[in-house]
Amino acid sequence: MLKLIDIQKRYLKFGIGDLPGRVLNRPVTKSRETGYRATPENAQTYLYRQMWVDPQLRAAVLDIRHMDRIDPRVKKIHTRMARSAVKGGLVLDTASTNKRLLRLWSEYAARIGLDNHNKLESDARGLVMEGNLALQWVIESSRVTAAIRLPSETLVPNVGPDGRFVDLQRAWSQHDLMQGSVIADFPAWKLSVVRLTPDNYDDQGSLGRPYLDATRGPWRKLVMSEEDLVIRRRVRAPLRMSHVLEGADDEELEIYRQKVEARSDEIATDYYSNRKGGVTPIQGDANLDQIADIGLLLDAFFSGAPAPKGLFGYADELNRDILEDLKRDYFEEIDAMQDVQAAAYAEGFRLDLLLRGINPDRYDYQIKFRERRTETPNQAADRSLKYSAIGASQETVLRTAGLDPAKEKAQLEAERQQRDPYPEPDKLKGSRVRITPGNARKGESATSIANR
Repeated sequence: MLKLIDIQKRYLKFGIGDLPGRVLNRPVTKSRETGYRATPENAQTYLYRQMWVDPQLRAAVLDIRHMDRIDPRVKKIHTRMARSAVKGGLVLDTASTNKRLLRLWSEYAARIGLDNHNKLESDARGLVMEGNLALQWVIESSRVTAAIRLPSETLVPNVGPDGRFVDLQRAWSQHDLMQGSVIADFPAWKLSVVRLTPDNYDDQGSLGRPYLDATRGPWRKLVMSEEDLVIRRRVRAPLRMSHVLEGADDEELEIYRQKVEARSDEIATDYYSNRKGGVTPIQGDANLDQIADIGLLLDAFFSGAPAPKGLFGYADELNRDILEDLKRDYFEEIDAMQDVQAAAYAEGFRLDLLLRGINPDRYDYQIKFRERRTETPNQAADRSLKYSAIGASQETVLRTAGLDPAKEKAQLEAERQQRDPYPEPDKLKGSRVRITPGNARKGESATSIANR
């Protein structure tokens, strides 16, 4: 396995100097020029991290996992976010025609499972539920062969008060929470950690937060109120009877109560008295339909969700136009999540190129998810046709439609070589594409494709 100094030497070969921050953060010299990046309330946390993991992050992650297991609403939020984010898979966005770069990307994606939808969705769920995506790069034969996701609540960033790694050879430590010992230490290049909404991005010890972190309080109140509501309905809804046995002593009253309840399959809801009276019915609670407090807590919980509650099954009294506006906010959240997750895979690909002696800065490329804004295939095709109409490049048109330009060019070249050089006139066929603005639902363009 290559050491850090080996990768450093390969970069020095190109005359660039130290590794760039995207793969390895430069060591920080101890001087007064290095400011204090930790917030005052986190000063004690940094001291505590010398011995243990961040207790606040661990508590938040455990709460979110518990919520995901027992509450279908939380599970639906995490599942929908993960599936929307990885929809369409990853793609290497580059204008370079270097076949070696494209081949290395295809091999890298196949080796670590980036062409597997289950792998991408699992990483996306981990990012949403933990607020961090920690990928350990497994290196064999001078190439990255696997990206293993580690539980971020077991990791400790070894940073100083300035928020920078103290030792790049020991940037991260993984703790055994049961034994209270350190399992392994990781150099900065071997463990890539991307963070979701950290308190301070420049502080390398400031980890991300689970997406539903701030909804834990409203969720507890909501679950408690729902349980109380069920208990209240169970206890106060049935019709009760008041049995009065005038002149009976306590023993006779108890014998009578046992006889009555032995013949009933319902829970005990009757009252018994040995004073003057008779059997009187007592009506159940007539206000059981008043559950406005449940609706208030439900709104408070979904205010921290990425999408309105209407997308998760609570569609009453929701205006369709308002729902469309809220869906746009949801798409923006998914786009931001895609950028964070793709950044982790980009670090691995950059490391893979370095291990092969290739300078990644020589190429202009970007790793991103193919489908943005969670568009439908028809919407993506419609937008690509509009780009074609205004004179955009064919590569941009294909990429907008969710297609891989390199594969499409190779397929077109293969079809061109197999084409009959002397076709019969009646076999010449083509298609004609027409776009009618404002002729589809919600004012979108209608696309018409006809043979000619």
